[in-house]
Amino acid sequence: MIEALAAANRGMAGSYGADNLTGKLAEVISQVFGIETAILPVISGTAANALSLSVLCPADGAVACHEEAHIERDERGAPEFYTGGGKLRLLGGADGKIDLAAFRMQCDGIDRSFVHETPLHAISMTNLTECGTAYTPDEIAERAAVAKSAGLAVHLDGARLGNALVSTGTQPADMTWRAGVDVLSLGFTKAGALGCEVICLFGEARQHYEKLRARAKRGGHLPPKMRFLSAQALAMLEDGLWLDLARHGNTMATRLADACVAGGGKLAYPVDGNEVFVHLPENIQAAAFEAGLKAYPWPGGSVRFVCHWNTSEADIEAFAKFCQG
Repeated sequence: MIEALAAANRGMAGSYGADNLTGKLAEVISQVFGIETAILPVISGTAANALSLSVLCPADGAVACHEEAHIERDERGAPEFYTGGGKLRLLGGADGKIDLAAFRMQCDGIDRSFVHETPLHAISMTNLTECGTAYTPDEIAERAAVAKSAGLAVHLDGARLGNALVSTGTQPADMTWRAGVDVLSLGFTKAGALGCEVICLFGEARQHYEKLRARAKRGGHLPPKMRFLSAQALAMLEDGLWLDLARHGNTMATRLADACVAGGGKLAYPVDGNEVFVHLPENIQAAAFEAGLKAYPWPGGSVRFVCHWNTSEADIEAFAKFCQG
């Protein structure tokens, strides 16, 4: 990827996406997903999610999402800001997945003629979820079908889409547009990129492309040297590198989970990707943090570990020995 960035720095290129690399990226992504796709590279997942939702939900509308979703917990009101005031309708569900029955009930209750209501206009799912679990294509399709029957658009936060694809053995098309997804936030940063996400518009959602660019410009997310983002994405997609890196992270996470359980830990959620949420014995957890462990305490008392493209066997073995005392 670094070599691709260096190559992108040679010679002259058009600005704001009018460069050969961004044009090539649109072609490659269309090939990867098996459908003509309009794209916009941006620098962060928050930008990708907020801008995506801004073209799907008006200022007086709402987006259904899980109560633990990244757009709710971790984006400082960015979706509300970029939609101009749109609300997030928070739904529960086991393991970070939106409960299908609860979502259906929300859709059945929509009354756009009722002036006091903030009607739903979209649903946003996350894969991997914020609990590290993976929606299967069928689970996405079930929720998308309910959404479409109620006239809602479907957004997928795919910050860790590669990890979900690898763990479920799914093709990109089956996890996205074939399952009913209209707009995808395709993440590469968590796969190892310096900072690159790509907003992908499928099918009829491509009509929002110009509006998306305008929103991105107004919001400060239309990079003049877009080729440096596109170069990262192209390097990730070449020869399936993003999936290879995701596969490594998933494998390391499985081994880490096994080590934690062997040391007396209890998993909070299934390990479907590169994240492990575990309740560690108090003595091991305290000793680990005292020894300098850098991990994120999660609501509910578990500790969140994230394995990545560069997590080594030695890292896992060292923590396994630590858990064994």
